[in-house]
Order: sequence, then structure tokens, then C-alpha cells
Amino acid sequence: MSLSPLAYADSLRIGTIDFVSPDEIKVLLDIEAPDGVALNTGTPRPFPRINGYVLIPSDEGHLVAQVEWITIERSQYPKRKGMQDFGLVDLPYPLRKMSLNPLGCLVYEGSGADGKEIYRFRRGVESYPTVGDAVLLPTKNQLRAIVESGDNRHVLIGSSPLAANAEVKVDPDRLFGRHLAVLGNTGSGKSCSVTGLIRWSMDEARKARTGADPNARFIVLDPNGEYTNTFHDMGKVRVYAVEPGDGIEQLQVPLWFWNSAEWSAFTQASAKAQRPTLVQALRSVRDGVFTASVTPSHEMRRYLRTLVSILQLERNAGSPWAKFPHPKNFLEKIKKWQEGLGDQDSFTDDEKTALGAIRDMITAFTNARSGQYPTYEFTRGEIDELLSLIQIAHAIFGGSDTDILPIDADMPRQFTGDQLLRSVEATAELLGMSEYVETMQMRIRTILSDSRMKVISGDAKELTLDDWLRNYIGDSQASNGSVTVIDLSLVPVEVVHIITAVIARMTLEALQRYRKLNHGKTLPTVLVMEEAHTFVKRYKDDVENQNSAAICCQVFEKIAREGRKFGLGMVLSSQRPSELSPTVLSQCNSYLLHRISNDRDQELVHKLVPDNLRGLLRDLPSLPSRHAILLGWASELPVLVQMNALPEHHRPKSDDPDFWAVWSGRDSDDEAVEREVDWKAIADDWQQIGAPVQEQDSENDNE
Repeated sequence: MSLSPLAYADSLRIGTIDFVSPDEIKVLLDIEAPDGVALNTGTPRPFPRINGYVLIPSDEGHLVAQVEWITIERSQYPKRKGMQDFGLVDLPYPLRKMSLNPLGCLVYEGSGADGKEIYRFRRGVESYPTVGDAVLLPTKNQLRAIVESGDNRHVLIGSSPLAANAEVKVDPDRLFGRHLAVLGNTGSGKSCSVTGLIRWSMDEARKARTGADPNARFIVLDPNGEYTNTFHDMGKVRVYAVEPGDGIEQLQVPLWFWNSAEWSAFTQASAKAQRPTLVQALRSVRDGVFTASVTPSHEMRRYLRTLVSILQLERNAGSPWAKFPHPKNFLEKIKKWQEGLGDQDSFTDDEKTALGAIRDMITAFTNARSGQYPTYEFTRGEIDELLSLIQIAHAIFGGSDTDILPIDADMPRQFTGDQLLRSVEATAELLGMSEYVETMQMRIRTILSDSRMKVISGDAKELTLDDWLRNYIGDSQASNGSVTVIDLSLVPVEVVHIITAVIARMTLEALQRYRKLNHGKTLPTVLVMEEAHTFVKRYKDDVENQNSAAICCQVFEKIAREGRKFGLGMVLSSQRPSELSPTVLSQCNSYLLHRISNDRDQELVHKLVPDNLRGLLRDLPSLPSRHAILLGWASELPVLVQMNALPEHHRPKSDDPDFWAVWSGRDSDDEAVEREVDWKAIADDWQQIGAPVQEQDSENDNE
């Protein structure tokens, strides 16, 4: 016998509302309400259950709420309908109560072709219920509509154990477009979740293209070498590491990619003397001042252009008429300049005349400031006249007005380390800073001579910028593969933050220029940062000289703030969210939270979500592996997800160490386990003794 709609709705009733506020609704459960398993919703379902869903009828359909806590209160025995128990003595009776968090509305939209009711979930509550309203259990169809809500949900990532194992799908635009943080303790399943998100997204995109490879770009920055072989079965996958091998190419981030901030952080250049010298040296070397095969006239033109730039800087700073000793220092500088203005036989008469006029003026300045009690200050007119003479000479030597504009010190134009050293020396001499830049030069020589750093950040003369972008970000239509794995595990600690910063910055700037040249269209790319607390660590922003770690974090902060506009999404994976930069974490709009037991990390995560959803996060310390809470922009409502299982050969190499198997000599399959150690081989590899040295000796013999 089938129930009428009203009778069926009454059978789903579990209680009445006892208290209402914007962030909490308290419910008094009926005596007849299920106390373990609900059988009246079509399929057996556990009820009541923490973080489960219930419905409250409203004007728009149903208000959806989530169970936060359940308790028992001792009360008088309730009067049941139709019962007249006037002769009984009222005794304390256990009444069940529960607290709900309002989430949104479930709106009925009619029936489908198969006769099933169609519902749509919408976040936000427009009208709240009142005291005495009924509370209902959702049917299986309604429960699935709550969890499976949203448009463009293309990628299946798992199921919801709290919603009759409804499928949990996500919209890639929401998941990757506004940054995702995957947080959780070691062993909670973070790495598998990150791998799964990439793999499942690519599988669905491949289906949409009827088997063709997707035009996608994932760049995985892997500090522990976990992902080297994870995607090897996904077609073309580019893997880069310090030590190339089978299917692994040499990691190259050449010195000429580094910008002035990264060079300053690596060399620890002081702000007053060394950094201006370094920036000017980078400008010169990127402009080709120290390249080979240039004529004397060409060299003089570049020298004059440098003098114009420096003189303009000095005039703007007011050095020629500032307090002593600035004017005297300026006089000494222009004396040095005079030494480089000598004539050459190849110069024309006009060129020689122009240089002579500059030399004569500098000589006049010097004579006027000699004697027993000289006055070193210059007038504005004298400086303008000198600048005019140098500009005229620059024009006579073939220079143009556009040449005088200083070249961008951060432009990735090719140069060698030796050229940079010569440029620093020459610039320091021009600026009168030679005695202050010795320590900076020594640090530059370190990276040029250290064999470990040279492998990664060498001159890479055969590597062009477009080749690097094609290999590391992906070619047109992703014809060379959708995934790039950059293994940072053996990168020397002195440069690992700089290398990571350069890769991330170059990716962002390349996508910025792509949008500029393609009329505002973006090239969707995802940058995945594993163990993010290592590279996106909070820093003190009031320090004058930022170190490499701070520079690295600032790059990711810029990506977090601006990346979405240029099609660059970010996925952060970390076990210590409390150590992450607050700027980066606050810009993540979606969160996948695995088990978190540390109280500081829990406290930080609680601050990321609205007050009325914090009850859901109380599950975090007790979540089993592969279970996570998905919340934020990627999900219409917070949902507990059991992530899809990955086969063993698809998982990153981040398993727990097998102590017992090694101790006992047997694994779980009763196979023998042997772990031999050859410390000599490890020591030789560590000290770079053996094959590389022999190869070098043989090369010397051939010479």
C-alpha cells in the first residue's frame, strides 16, 4: 500500500525546531525518530549522524542544514498525541536534541523523463524557519541533489559517505582557476589526492576530446622527488632533474633568467652600494656591452650612453649640489669618466671633436675646484651643460634617444657569468664603488665555480628562451605533453629557493605576455607546489635585505594575487599550514582538508571558513586516510569526500618506511627483504669521485 504525499512527508519527520539563530538551529527530536538507522527514506541510512544533512520546509522549497552535535537532555516525559496520562507522575526522561548549521536551499524543479524529482541546491539562506517547524530526513534523491549540485562538474574525485555515497564531482574552472590548498598530516593522503586531481582531470579531458591528448599544462614542483615516475603512463611527460637519466632530462635554469631581486638575494647585496651597482651591471650585460667583436666606435657609443644614464641618476639624486662629501665624490667620478674618453684612430673628426669638448669641460670643472680651499658644489646649469655635451657626443657616435632609455635590468637576455663579473667590475669603477663590491663579486664567483650549481644554472649558451618555455610550460596544443615534473630534490640548498622562484616567476611572466599578444585570452596553466611550507614560508617583511626564501615566497604571493587573471592556477600541498604565507593561503578559494592533528594548524584552518561551518572541521583530527573535507569555491557546500583509490603504480613515492619488513627480513607477502648498503659508493657519489672525474681526465688526455 503506497502512502499519500502528506503521509510520506510525515513519515520523514524527525523533530521540531526549538531554537533559531542565523548560524545555529536547535532541534528537539521526536521520540519516534530513528536512533541508529533510518529505514523510511528508501534505503537504510545511519541517523542521527554528525555532519549529516537534514531538511526544513520553507517558502522556496527546503532549507538544507548540517548536523553539528547531538545530545540528551533530561526533561519531563512528553505528552504524545492522543494520550491522556493524567494519572502518571512526571519523571525525568531522556530527550534527544541536535544542533544544525544552515547551508542553503534545495529547490524543486519538476520531474525528469524517468519520473524522478529534480532538485537544485543553492548556497545561502534567504529566510529562516521559526520555532515549531518540522525537520525532515532527505530522501536519497534529495541527498544526491545536495552533494551533486553545481554546473560544469566534469571531474569525479570521490564519493560522499555521509550522502548515500553520492558522487563528488568538481568544476575544473573553479578548482584550479582560483587556487587550491591541499592540507593534511603526513600519511593522510595529500600526495595521492594531488596526483589524482591531475590524472582524473586529464582522463576526463581526454574523453571530451574523444581520445585525443588534452591541451592542458600542469607544472609540478617536486622538492622530494616523489612524482618522477608517477605520470609515466600518461603519454608524453616531461621530467627534469639535477641528474638526468632514463626518461629524465637535465634541469636547466640559466643565470640570465635571474632578475635583479633574485641576484640581490643570492649575493646578499647591500641596499646602499652593492645593489645599485649590481642593477646597473645587469643592465649593461643584458644590453650586450660586454659581448665580443664590437668596434671601438660601438664601444664608445655604449660608454657614452652609460654616462648619460649615470649622470641623469646623479642629477635626480642631487649629488652634485648636495652636502659634503657628495659633490667631491661626484667630481672624482667624472675624473674617472674622463679617462675612458680617449680618442681612437678609427674615430671620425666629428667624433673626436665631440669627445674633446667633454674632456675640456671636465678639466675646467677640475681646475675650478682645485686650490687650497676649493668649493666642490656644482650648479644646475653646469650639470645640464655637461649632460648636453655627452648626449650630443652619443648622437654623433650613432646613438639615438631611445638608446638612452635604460634597458630593463630584468629582461631575460642571454649573457655568461664571466661577462656579468666584468660588468660588475666596470660599473663599480664608473660609480666609484670598487672597494664596496668585493664580497658581492666573491659570491658571484661561487656560483660560477661550484660544479653542483653550474650544472643547473650554467651559462646554457645553446638554450634559448623560447626553447625553455616550450619545454617547461608546454608547446602549442601541448603537443609535447600535458605534465611537467621538476625534481628539486638534489638542487643545492644555496640556490633551491632561487631556482624555484625563477621557474614560478618565468611561468607567470610568460602567461602575462601570452595574454597581451592574444587580445586578452589566457593560456590555462596549473602550478603545483608540493611541500609548500618549504617555499611559501611566512617571512618578515620589514627586513631591509630579503633572503632567497623571502624572494621565493614573494613570487608565489604575486601568483596567488594575480595569477587568475593570466590563466595561472596554483595547487599548494602542505602538512604545516600554520607556516605558510598568510597572503598565499588567504588567496586560495578552495580547500581539500585531510587529517590535521596539530592544534596550531587546526586553529589556522578554522579561521579560513565561516563560523557556522566550523563544526564540520572538528572531524579533522580523526579523518582516516583518503578521506578529506572539500570546501570553498570548488564545492557548493562543504562535503566529506572519500577520494577515489589510486593503483599502487600511480601513487607518488611517499610511502612510510617499512621498518618491520627490513628488521624481520620478510614483507607482508612473505617475500625476502634484503637491504644491502655500500657506503663507499654513496660517499663517492656524494664527493663526485669516480666516473665524472675519469671522463674529465680522458678529455684532458685527448686535448
